[in-house]
Amino acid sequence: MTASRSKIPVGILGATGSVGQVLVRMLRDHPWFELSAVMASARSVGRPYGDAVAWAQPEPLDPRVARLEVLPCEPAGSGAGAADCPLVFSALGSSVARDVELAFAESGAFVVSNAASHRMHPRVPLIVPEVNASHLALLAEQSFGGGSSRGAIVTNPNCSTIGLVLALKPLVDAFGVEQVHVVTLQALSGAGRPGVPGLAALDNVIPFIPGEEEKLEIEPAKILGAVGAGGFEPLPIAVSAQCNRVPVRDGHTLCVSVGLGRRAEVQELVAAWNDFSVDPEVAALPSAPRRLIHVLDDPDGPQPALHRDLDGGMAVSIGRVRPCPLLDQRFVTLSHNTVRGAAGGSLLIAELARERGLLGGA
Repeated sequence: MTASRSKIPVGILGATGSVGQVLVRMLRDHPWFELSAVMASARSVGRPYGDAVAWAQPEPLDPRVARLEVLPCEPAGSGAGAADCPLVFSALGSSVARDVELAFAESGAFVVSNAASHRMHPRVPLIVPEVNASHLALLAEQSFGGGSSRGAIVTNPNCSTIGLVLALKPLVDAFGVEQVHVVTLQALSGAGRPGVPGLAALDNVIPFIPGEEEKLEIEPAKILGAVGAGGFEPLPIAVSAQCNRVPVRDGHTLCVSVGLGRRAEVQELVAAWNDFSVDPEVAALPSAPRRLIHVLDDPDGPQPALHRDLDGGMAVSIGRVRPCPLLDQRFVTLSHNTVRGAAGGSLLIAELARERGLLGGA
């Protein structure tokens, strides 16, 4: 199925998984993009999407999308793959994402990936639009495809990293941040589908998520760093992370302590968050939150059940700001992991790319 003439055709890799489903939901009635191709593993290929997916979103599946035939994760020209999709969202697992995403980029597609496979590549931007939109300049150093079919790969950070860097960016700008200690309480949906077995999750905390602590410790330096004439320059910041899976459906909670570049009182941190200004270009994007950072006065917030859906799940909330006896200050921050931390973050990146004229085939 092709998109309407006024919208850019979009494909989703891994469309039947948890992040893929959120992308399907968020793309419904999008003003700029129209979902034209859903792609998944061999067991789903050839079936109508509505039959292949175990739909688990709070809204009914769009009947138009339900009728789409599930295609293999292959670009046009390699068989019965997806055609006419200049923009492709990847919700694939890292174990298979690398080669598939490369194939689509080589075919000329603009790939926005949620997988970790390419995040730390020196020529691949790792983007949180409100934090480091300027890093899209790295795309000039990529060499996928050729001519009018030049493709690209842009990556979305780890779902916990996004919540962390959105809380850190105003502090980095105002005071400098040199050290971070973070303990995460991560929702079950972050494990994908089928995810953590019920009996393992019930009445339990699992203090190990494979690869998660490593991502949280290395990704902020790239996102908060700079891109200059000499290449990429990471921010000199030390991050120590401990990650836990907890019996919460959605919403990653992070308990953070920060060592600042200069001393600052609690009220100064609160002012930095409240006064943080998002670039007008990003703030005007269709999926951007009306208010990016919500600083809460409640002594027991933020809480996933109460605050994860602020601004459609695209905002972060911060509370319990107080002095730290080991570093300088500490706080708790919360973000919606499958929306802000995955599907919604990717969608915002694609919207920014569209505004900057980077979707070559659009």
